[in-house]
Amino acid sequence: MARLFNKQAKLYLDARPTYPREWYSMLASLTTHHLLAWDAGTGNGQAALGVVEHYKQVIATDVSEEQLKHAMPHPRIRYHHTPLSISEEELVTLIGGENSVDLVTLAQAVHWYDLPKFYSIVTRILRKPGGIIAVWCYKSFAVSPEFDPVMKQFYDTTLPYWKRNVQHLMDDYKELPFPFESVGLGFEGQPLELDMPKEVSFEGFLRMLRSFSAVNTAVEQGVDLLSEKVVKELETAWGGSELVRTIIYKTFMLVGKVKA
Repeated sequence: MARLFNKQAKLYLDARPTYPREWYSMLASLTTHHLLAWDAGTGNGQAALGVVEHYKQVIATDVSEEQLKHAMPHPRIRYHHTPLSISEEELVTLIGGENSVDLVTLAQAVHWYDLPKFYSIVTRILRKPGGIIAVWCYKSFAVSPEFDPVMKQFYDTTLPYWKRNVQHLMDDYKELPFPFESVGLGFEGQPLELDMPKEVSFEGFLRMLRSFSAVNTAVEQGVDLLSEKVVKELETAWGGSELVRTIIYKTFMLVGKVKA
């Protein structure tokens, strides 16, 4: 998994949408304290930067050293490389110890984890009571009636190249195990649906497509899913390379606390 995201780290930084600030305010309002947060699968630190506006310190971890090289520095964010070989005890200690964390966030990341192991760690480190975990993902997006069918044709070509872990993402987290008590923002089997708008040029949109793990996996296998022909079809449907459009990313969120 780390190797996969190492290759697309710079593209990921340039292309992915920024999560709305009000999401972090919403989550912060649900925690009793605001001392420590853990952003797991932080990537370039995008979510960590939103979380740190509400918490005294954020521990931001990722298995990809290359992603962390592109992480955006902040005096109250501590970035750590956490290889797959790290033990549960080492990770719990690194984060802050048991019953120490007010908020755990995973933006576009939880589906990559060994869920039973990860949830065990979350249960140990979350403050009880008063701590919460929030996970969210986006997969589909709406641009325009002219563009969306062409985009779907492209997206269908990527399906054979997604890793098995991404199945939960494909299901919009509706089949994702989430063994935590609901706090009113989605629950296991029924995530909260949110819209995330972003203004983007066609080149910016194309960079996002190139950051897809499936696109990079296909390249490794000698298949160019974004050939010149495909790019031209997407550009024409978009309305031209100079046009800036508003994309609506369809986002799915689950928020919970450790069960009593």
